[in-house]
Amino acid sequence: MLAKGLNFALAPEKVPVDDYVVATEQACGFIPESERDELRSEVCGLLRNVKMPKPNISKEERAALKALKKEDKIMILPADKGKATVVMNKDSYEEKVKVLLSDTKTYEKLKKDPTQTYKRKLISKLKTLEGEGKITKDQYTYLYPTLEKIPRMYCTPKIHKPDVPLRPIVDYTGSIAYNLSRSLADLLQPIVGKTEHHLQNSKELVKKLQDVKLEEDEMFASYDVVSLFTNTPIECALNVIRTKLSSDHKLKHRTRLSVNDIIQLLEFVLTTTYFKFRGDVYQQKFGAAMGSPVSPIVANLFLEDLEQRAINTAPPECKPRIWLRYVDDVLAVIKVGQVEKLMEHMNTVDQTGSIKFTYEEETDRSIPMLDTLISRREDGTIKTTVYRKKTHTDQYLSFQSHHPLHQKLGVVRTLLDRCDSVVTEKEDRLKEEKHIKSVLKVCGYPEWSIKTVKENREKKKEQKKSQKKEKEEDKTRGQVVLPYIKGVSEAVERVMKKHGVSAAMRPHETLRRNLVHPKDKCEVPDEVGQLVYQIPCKNCDGTYVGETGRLLKTRLEEHKKDAETSAKELSKFTRSARKVSERTYNKSALSDHQNQMNHVIDWDGIRVLDREAHQRSRQVREAVWIRRTKGAINRDEGAYELSHIYDRVIDSPHTTTTTV
Repeated sequence: MLAKGLNFALAPEKVPVDDYVVATEQACGFIPESERDELRSEVCGLLRNVKMPKPNISKEERAALKALKKEDKIMILPADKGKATVVMNKDSYEEKVKVLLSDTKTYEKLKKDPTQTYKRKLISKLKTLEGEGKITKDQYTYLYPTLEKIPRMYCTPKIHKPDVPLRPIVDYTGSIAYNLSRSLADLLQPIVGKTEHHLQNSKELVKKLQDVKLEEDEMFASYDVVSLFTNTPIECALNVIRTKLSSDHKLKHRTRLSVNDIIQLLEFVLTTTYFKFRGDVYQQKFGAAMGSPVSPIVANLFLEDLEQRAINTAPPECKPRIWLRYVDDVLAVIKVGQVEKLMEHMNTVDQTGSIKFTYEEETDRSIPMLDTLISRREDGTIKTTVYRKKTHTDQYLSFQSHHPLHQKLGVVRTLLDRCDSVVTEKEDRLKEEKHIKSVLKVCGYPEWSIKTVKENREKKKEQKKSQKKEKEEDKTRGQVVLPYIKGVSEAVERVMKKHGVSAAMRPHETLRRNLVHPKDKCEVPDEVGQLVYQIPCKNCDGTYVGETGRLLKTRLEEHKKDAETSAKELSKFTRSARKVSERTYNKSALSDHQNQMNHVIDWDGIRVLDREAHQRSRQVREAVWIRRTKGAINRDEGAYELSHIYDRVIDSPHTTTTTV
């Protein structure tokens, strides 16, 4: 089962109608009101006549999947590189993480959760910036820490290294500074990569090497930064970024924030690097956190400055003629016998002593860099071909996976494009194409899929040469994302396109979603938010359905307080006054039900029905659940006015209504 790859998508047994309704309502937001009911009717017509796809795994494989989901003594994880699936003993995984966290230079165990303290600081800063007119109301709302999730750490195994060390990654989604980190990353991105040493990808690497010729006394070497993110000195990095921003003349066109404002916000993000692992909360004392959106940019900017100073001050005999870096991996052309000396020099440039380089020399006149093997011919010129680590599995998206056909053909196209851009010699290119055909055959790809992609690529090349292809005006009004169900999603996509809305597709259920769960589970209601929930009554079948963008515990406390307050007020009245009061609406429909029916609310019976980060889409999901729920005690149908056209499909026998 695991050999299929963690991105293998299972053919769904039921239609996720709620997802289609949300996508349709999003599409309605892009088109005129006069077209909306037509679109809704067309989509509902398709959903009512669904022919479900056949299962793409056997009964034995489904049984194996069920058994793997129940297994609690192993961890199923994606390898750090190479697309391999790793099965680890859970105790071994936990022990390795404990050893990692025992590094007192990098991590410190906290006595209490610092979320509220950090939240108050962030809110105070945001209020100041809004008051000064440096951020808009919308920006304030986006950056405001509505959710309070504690970031959660997990690790991926580096199977390409001895003893299989773990790479720590922190999931910051839903944390108080996540949106701020994303915004800062967008703000800083334009100033990254402005040096001659920066590499975007292997295609650019090959392009930069195409005219290079090594002398007899030169050789290739690669350098690697040890644990770049966790070793990046934050104070030094902030000083580098301050200098770069001060000389960025386009900054004023991207933001109203001053350089000082940006540095203060950045410092907040980079120093609130705390996380949870197995119930304990830790603080990362040094470096940038792996997983925070802004961390790669901060590390990159710091390294750009460090490498430039290092190269400028390197002794002439060991100064590299070529130095090309992709994040923490470097390719250098240097004099023979000077590789180690350059490393020693590089390791003295960072005054904090944190940034350390290691090196490898070329072997048999060749050296790998990214997914490229670089070799030098006898005359010093360079040829390149595709490189795969020994641990590389050649495991690509299975053709049997329940993905759209164009995504499977995209795998073929990507491999062939890489062959064209990386492999320089015809003989090597033919060899690589043969390898591609071989591995894709193992992944279930028929010959026609490769032939189709090749033909399409040739057609595009001819169009570019003849320049006869006219650029079509972008008539797309917007884009939505559909869950993929073979036959259904393609039909819905055509309907959307007719109304000028494009549709992307994503698999509904993958092996990764079923089996990979390395992070601490979020407790209900304390650590979950941005969801649709249900609260039942203890005395009848009545149920309240609601939605919240905040933590569920916060919304639940408000419900309880309102119910308790209204109950106390009611107890003060005479019998006649009580009857009048019972007919008066309270803040919450839960309080109304409690008082008017004299029933008890089952606060412990709260359930999470669905999750959705986007407010409007969450309100659509709430409206669907209110309409679907028999005995709903809500006063209305929710904050979103959902068309009754959907009534035909909300309770369809094919509908997925599984709670989260």
